[in-house]
Amino acid sequence: MNQEAPIIVGLDIGTTKIAAIAGRKNEYGKLEILGFGKATSFGVQHGMVLNIDQTIKAIRQALENCYASSPHLEINEVYVGIAGHHIKSLQTRGDIVRNDVEAEISQKDIDQLINDQYKTVIPASDQIIDVIPQQYIVDSLQNITYPIGMSGVKVGANFHIITGDKNAIRNINRSVEKSGLKIRDLVLQPLASAAAVMCDMDFEAGVAIVDIGGGTTDLAVFYEGILKHTAVIPYGGENITNDIKNGLGVLKTQAEQMKVQFGYALADEAKSNAYITIPGLRGQSPKEISVKNLAHIIQARMSEILDFVVYHLKQIGMDNKMLNGGIILTGGGSQLKHLIQLTEYTTGASARIGFPNEHLASGLFDEELTKPMYATCVGLILKGYNDYENDRKTLEENYIKINTSYLAKEQAAQSVAQQEEEWVEETPSTQEIQDRKAKERNASLKNFLDKMKTKIIDMFTEEEDAKL
Repeated sequence: MNQEAPIIVGLDIGTTKIAAIAGRKNEYGKLEILGFGKATSFGVQHGMVLNIDQTIKAIRQALENCYASSPHLEINEVYVGIAGHHIKSLQTRGDIVRNDVEAEISQKDIDQLINDQYKTVIPASDQIIDVIPQQYIVDSLQNITYPIGMSGVKVGANFHIITGDKNAIRNINRSVEKSGLKIRDLVLQPLASAAAVMCDMDFEAGVAIVDIGGGTTDLAVFYEGILKHTAVIPYGGENITNDIKNGLGVLKTQAEQMKVQFGYALADEAKSNAYITIPGLRGQSPKEISVKNLAHIIQARMSEILDFVVYHLKQIGMDNKMLNGGIILTGGGSQLKHLIQLTEYTTGASARIGFPNEHLASGLFDEELTKPMYATCVGLILKGYNDYENDRKTLEENYIKINTSYLAKEQAAQSVAQQEEEWVEETPSTQEIQDRKAKERNASLKNFLDKMKTKIIDMFTEEEDAKL
């Protein structure tokens, strides 16, 4: 573990869940996950905070669960993902004329060029979230990716500007701040997901990231290392669940469970003679649901989402022949069976599932965090490290303090020794030292028993789900 690197926390405020993940890069450049917590989200719909109080409760619950996984973790600042149908994007061009033409182009010139774009005229109800340079132009030279160090009089660039509704952004800020946290930066969710599931070859080859969340489906298109387009499609996993609920006349919890356990994105792959038995309500007879009918409902909504993806690709002149890297599906909705086949059939491009294990080191949370639904949260941490390594956002020395109990034995031994030294400096009594050690043992035992209890509950839940 690289003890010098800061610990950065990503907070994913989604429609169905709120997740908080704390991580730090090791000496090999891989991300070590130090804390993880999640909670069910009730105050968010279609990626927008509609009930601040419920959202605050969910954020605090996710933080408590994160602290439970690492009791010594201290979280003050977070990188937060943002999505929702209010998100829009536009392309602009900016230029500056340099006074000292003999001097090399510096980062200061680039910063001035980017800061000028925040003055772009947009609707009064909107706010600029991010300004992303695409290609630079120095005098008559075009398609420059890194102009620093070059000479020139006029420096310009093409920019991709992301905007959002002021009130929606304000609600996110209030929810996070009232939870006792400070927002380090707001990051568009598909860009965070792209950072987690893509490698350098994907950026160059040309790919479309399709992040299927609970309330929205986020799209980000990259070509030749440049972000070409972003969009938010106002449909997601929640819409599929509601379609099942209304189409089959079942409860929402039953619809969600059927979608996860028996759902197919391609109806042709579902067995026509398979049925699901749903218990009746208040003494009513059980209901039998055809797996084939369930698949038809899911396919109809997923086809609609993918049609939007095709529409956006055509809008920017990107057909399937230009996407050499194909389409990368991620997010919770990407786990539907046979979604890859439906995507390839609808778009004509190759498709695969994007797992956020590209930059993760092995650890305690491997099995959980390598699921596509956590791609955004992992990507937020990577975005924080990108800022830190490029010195765009100076992180405080005391950004986060941690002394995790599950690090290497040598580190644990050093930690105990340091604590004992601190106690000696404070000259506590023998009884006080014994009390502190007893509290630590009890806390560790409680943490162990809680984890065992959770695993046992999950085992029984899986058995009940299998019977259903």
